[in-house]
Amino acid sequence: MTFDFGVVVYALPYLLEGAKLTLSMTLLAILLGVPVGIGLFIGLQSGGAVLRKAISLYISFARGTPLFIQILVVYYLLPSIGLDIPSFFAAVIALSLNSGAYISEMIRGGLTAIPKGQIEAARALAMPRRLIWRRITLPQIFALILPPLTVEFTALLKASALVSVIGVIELTRTAQQIVAATFRPIEIWIAVGLIYFVMCYALGALTRRIERGTAVYRPH
Repeated sequence: MTFDFGVVVYALPYLLEGAKLTLSMTLLAILLGVPVGIGLFIGLQSGGAVLRKAISLYISFARGTPLFIQILVVYYLLPSIGLDIPSFFAAVIALSLNSGAYISEMIRGGLTAIPKGQIEAARALAMPRRLIWRRITLPQIFALILPPLTVEFTALLKASALVSVIGVIELTRTAQQIVAATFRPIEIWIAVGLIYFVMCYALGALTRRIERGTAVYRPH
């Protein structure tokens, strides 16, 4: 079978539309995942024993089970409790809940990387806890987790292909439909792979730029 570039030319506009939906879905998921991660981290730091245990169990579940299963659980669980929402938003919720578990661990790791002497010095100066977080802790945590957060965005972008199983017409689902119509899987899937590569390469370049830009703020 010869490679038919005409099929790629025909499919490209549809694939790019699917890629646009993939990017918007992933961006929305990461934007929601950040407050989820912050909430989980605060609960682990300040909550009671029962809450801390529940959050730890949730994080272990999110990190220890396939994202594919989590997507299906969210997709089928929400209607059973009376929340009949479109598959796109079910996918966003599943991705953000998964991402939030990883982001909470990033925040915890960022906090442990900050020298304790800085916090102790601020307390010795009678600086309020709120001010310590705003002026000392949070800026450094943000600088520390921003590069891995961008890496998480890249990982979530690739993992978003799994939401095609619940009917979201993103890049992978669009490719499946085109393959079913054209019977040219080689051309379509190579094109899809290249589109994913370009998106992930661009995010990787952004990560490296962020790392250079935030290096000055890293604690030593």
